[in-house]
Amino acid sequence: MGGKATKVKTGRVNKGAGRPRKENVERFPCGKIKPFETEKENISVAISARRRIHGFGRTVDDETVKSPFVGYTLGRMFLDGLITAEQRQAGDDYAEAIARYHKTTGIPAPSPRAQSLFSVKGHEGEVTDTLADRARKASNRMMALQGILLRCPDGPQVRSTVYNVTVMDYDHLRQMPPQQLLWLRRGLTALRRARSG
Repeated sequence: MGGKATKVKTGRVNKGAGRPRKENVERFPCGKIKPFETEKENISVAISARRRIHGFGRTVDDETVKSPFVGYTLGRMFLDGLITAEQRQAGDDYAEAIARYHKTTGIPAPSPRAQSLFSVKGHEGEVTDTLADRARKASNRMMALQGILLRCPDGPQVRSTVYNVTVMDYDHLRQMPPQQLLWLRRGLTALRRARSG
């Protein structure tokens, strides 16, 4: 008959079961292994995740994958060689102007990824003259940029494509058809000319 005393005498029956204990690692007093990942290991995990998620093959070097341009659709299109550096900069400026418009007028950002859903609100109480001035300037700037895009040939399609790529950051547009890519390039070129002219 096995009772408590017998179990104590025999010790652990399945001592060899399970994974063997790691040797030569630093541990907490409770026995848990202290984390020992290095920065290089963390970066390699991030690089492999970016390669997997954004479709960069092994032919693309690590420096390109580490680039901040990988973080948004327009930047990835620039890295793919679909747009020029000047067009990418014009798109970045356009997105910044639209973001400034939304922030100063109190309108929530159009993309859920670009906002904190718990801090969406209009202006508090009184609106000062400087705040109203900034909102008016941002609104005028946004309308001027929309006008530039609408004056292009195929204006509504150009405006919609530029907006969806730069502001809404839709990733599926990275593989857009040639006609839509033409609209995007046309809009970004018009914005670049208006900025420099």
